[in-house]
Amino acid sequence: MHPILKAYIPVVNMLIQTFGKNCEIVIHDLTQPKSSVVYVANGTVTGRKEGQSFDHLIRQVLLNKKFKDDCTANYVFEAENGKKVKSSSALIRNPEGEVVGMLCINYDLTVSYLIQERLNDFLPASTPETTSTEDSVPNQDVLTIIDELIDNIIKNTDVGNLKRKDNIEIIRFMDEKGVFLVKGAIDKVAASMGLSKVTIYSYLDEVREKNRKGVAYGEDNIPI
Repeated sequence: MHPILKAYIPVVNMLIQTFGKNCEIVIHDLTQPKSSVVYVANGTVTGRKEGQSFDHLIRQVLLNKKFKDDCTANYVFEAENGKKVKSSSALIRNPEGEVVGMLCINYDLTVSYLIQERLNDFLPASTPETTSTEDSVPNQDVLTIIDELIDNIIKNTDVGNLKRKDNIEIIRFMDEKGVFLVKGAIDKVAASMGLSKVTIYSYLDEVREKNRKGVAYGEDNIPI
């Protein structure tokens, strides 16, 4: 865990005690994106576990139209366990201004929805605002964060000696996390990996074709 992030653990534990069992808080170390989850308090809301990678960061945080001043608040998504979750996320920077982590608060809305159903006969039903990335244009700060994420994903990797299957795995990981939703990401990835844009597009097409065919991946993200 990045040293700066350790200081947030007491804050996380305090918030969990304040907001109770329906609240889950996750600390991500974005200097190690492939296993970014480094601390989880009350992981029963979404099932987050230490050692997992970041989820929703690009799609629901960085590309959210309300992303401003390094945070996005109160966006709603459906977790893999089917729960409707209200979430707020804030980036954490080091003294040099570089992004090193992210703090996410996830709140289970299940009870709130049940209460709303009981009140629908008396009050007009309301629908929580959901996240939309349509027509959103990443600002320069978002592009810088994406650049840092890409660099962190391939750091300590001898890209010049990677085999084809290794390159494809890196592309698969980035695509799964939404990296290529950001305009200009292809150019950045190509430059960082020492490959042509044509090659990156080819790998990306192969990855997505396998996904369409339902190719399963094992624990090490290798097709099985």
